[in-house]
Amino acid sequence: MKILAFLIFGMFIGIVNGQAFLVDEKTFTHAGNQLRYDALMEELRCLVCQNQSLADSGAGLAQDLRKKVVAMIENGNSDQEIKDYMVQRYGEFILYRPRLNYATVMLWFGPFVLLLVAIGVIMRIVQSSQSNHTSQKVSSKNKLYDDGEHS
Repeated sequence: MKILAFLIFGMFIGIVNGQAFLVDEKTFTHAGNQLRYDALMEELRCLVCQNQSLADSGAGLAQDLRKKVVAMIENGNSDQEIKDYMVQRYGEFILYRPRLNYATVMLWFGPFVLLLVAIGVIMRIVQSSQSNHTSQKVSSKNKLYDDGEHS
């Protein structure tokens, strides 16, 4: 009897959890609005999940943000106005492709700077090891030459 109760409880929890992650579908009267909505959902990041778009997230905040985007599209706001609102409210992190500005310059160019620094360090190490190897060769030849003269 305990096993049956446990199985029923497990099924109930599975059903509830499965429903919690259903993404609400919104249908627009104008097909262009649906395309805009879909594009925006892929460009905006879920702040709770952080590695999922709003389209993929089942978090409560993501559902609220999707509803807000729907309302803004229906009010006639442009995509840029919607993004500006989201950035103003939640910061640049909400965008998968943050804008280039003073705060994000290292995000955009930091990897290239680090790559150049790494290449410079590797070149310096290689040159140093080559010069050490060459100087050791020359000193060993000189030592053999010097030993040959004294005999």
